[in-house]
Amino acid sequence: MTSHTAQGSAERPSCVTPVRFPVGAAECPVSGGSCWLGWPPGTRRGALVTEVEDHVGVGSDGPGGRSAPPVLSSAPRGWLGVVAVLAALGVVVGAVLFAGDSEPGAVDARISAVVDGVGPPWRRIALAVDFLGEPVGAAALVVTVVAGCLLLLRSPRAAVFAVASVGVTVGAGTLLKSLVGRTIHGDGNLSYPSGHTAFLTALALVVALLAAGRLRLGRAAGLSLVLAVALVAGAAMGWAQVALGAHYPTDVLGGWCTALAVTPATAWLVDRAADRPDGRPENGRMAGRTADAGP
Repeated sequence: MTSHTAQGSAERPSCVTPVRFPVGAAECPVSGGSCWLGWPPGTRRGALVTEVEDHVGVGSDGPGGRSAPPVLSSAPRGWLGVVAVLAALGVVVGAVLFAGDSEPGAVDARISAVVDGVGPPWRRIALAVDFLGEPVGAAALVVTVVAGCLLLLRSPRAAVFAVASVGVTVGAGTLLKSLVGRTIHGDGNLSYPSGHTAFLTALALVVALLAAGRLRLGRAAGLSLVLAVALVAGAAMGWAQVALGAHYPTDVLGGWCTALAVTPATAWLVDRAADRPDGRPENGRMAGRTADAGP
């Protein structure tokens, strides 16, 4: 490879002949996921940066100085945004309907009549699932996921995403409980939304989003994986909470929707913050950026 100028070569590589790397290409010959492409001879020389998304990603926290992939891949991003908005609306509707309430609704009563008060061995299973949302169990799960991000994925960005997603989700749920004021089994037991359900769903979403990105799943497959994992985690914890009489079914739904609303937004914010130190604009896109390199 040659450079247009001595100074330019220190700042960016350039190709001897015009070469186009389509977005989504598996590799780029330049570290960092971008290549400076030279214009044909006889024309004004410039340089165009082409970002290779979702394969080498953006940012500077990857191993060996290479860019780390985003935690929210572009394939399911748009649809997850729609899901997050709908989930947020669901949380708001529930908050309005159950504000200051202390009794189960009609739907709550029907579901609780079937699920509540299970006997052994199902009660022991419910207690085991419930433990995953208690401080000790939750901390163990978070530490395990963070360790996997650092040791297996070697991605500090993913580790930050895991901690931030869980923290913001639990914080949002705690705030909503105080604002809504719905109680169960006495005034001191705030119930909407279910914090246990929100926590486990958020952590499951973190794992699913990271897996979808690493496996390079397409839009349909990635979205299906994320929603399926969230549904399984939310249903498991939700069943345990209702079976143990700790929450109404609508509390569980509110917690599930809280995680669906918060986690994709947190992923987007983590990616945006991680990309900025490299001087790259949001979403890692630098299309259209040009730099003169002399005649």
